[in-house]
Amino acid sequence: DNTITMTRKSQQPGGHNPLTYAETKRLKSSGYGAQSTRLTSQSMLPFGHCCLSLSQIEGDAVATPSGHIYSRETIVQYLLTKNRELKEQKAEYDRKRLQVENRRAEWEEKQQKKSQQSFRSKDQGAMSNALVLKDGGGGGQEAKTENSLSHVSYWLSSSQPDASAAGDGFDYEKEIMALPSPPPGRPPSPMSGEPLKLKQLIPIHLVYEQDEGISNNGGRVLCSVSQKRITTQETIAIKSSGQVMLASVFNELAKPTMTCPVTGKKFKDKDVIKLIKGKSGFAASGNVEAKKYNPTLT
Repeated sequence: DNTITMTRKSQQPGGHNPLTYAETKRLKSSGYGAQSTRLTSQSMLPFGHCCLSLSQIEGDAVATPSGHIYSRETIVQYLLTKNRELKEQKAEYDRKRLQVENRRAEWEEKQQKKSQQSFRSKDQGAMSNALVLKDGGGGGQEAKTENSLSHVSYWLSSSQPDASAAGDGFDYEKEIMALPSPPPGRPPSPMSGEPLKLKQLIPIHLVYEQDEGISNNGGRVLCSVSQKRITTQETIAIKSSGQVMLASVFNELAKPTMTCPVTGKKFKDKDVIKLIKGKSGFAASGNVEAKKYNPTLT
């Protein structure tokens, strides 16, 4: 009996010898294939911590229009450093752009001189030909023979293309496209990537939980109105007063009268900033899984 029995792997969908579940599970421990892990609360940034230094805010706290919270000292140092880097990049870009513009000006001047010289040579050539015909010279037969040899005998040095003429082209658009992209005018925000100015930083007042006389105990932030601990709840900051409160408290006490419950200041809709929520190891707080893709052979 010459019947060929198909193996179990060949009957699976895919057709290129895929791994079984047990084999894949065994290889994942050695870094094969996509790796994923569940993040715990220790891997998450608690609410009220600086998004840049990832530590508790000791001094003044500020928020950006995107709702991220930073330490004023850290974000100001970041903006100063990035502004200095952007100035250096802008100077380097201007220098390269100026080189392209100078080469373009030289090429245009060279082309203009070349066209003028060609016009003069044609004019003088017409006059010399007229004189030769008038005198009955015999140089025309020699020139005709040389041109015929150049046309047929391409290996002669006189038949080779002029290297200076072949490499004399200048593509301005190509030169500009080859330049690196110009740097942005303002440094990007560390988290949102949007352009950020120093004057866009919004001072906020964070109230920390006090425990056994320890200030800023564990960096746990409280609602300035209800004194409830802020963890993963939606949180609102009022730009005009800098007060931070839970969204539920804001909707109940502040929004109906458009008055800050702490300072009594009036505010408008544009003064309300929705802060980025804190996260925990629970799935309800957001994405709690980290993935890393590794190339595989299957």
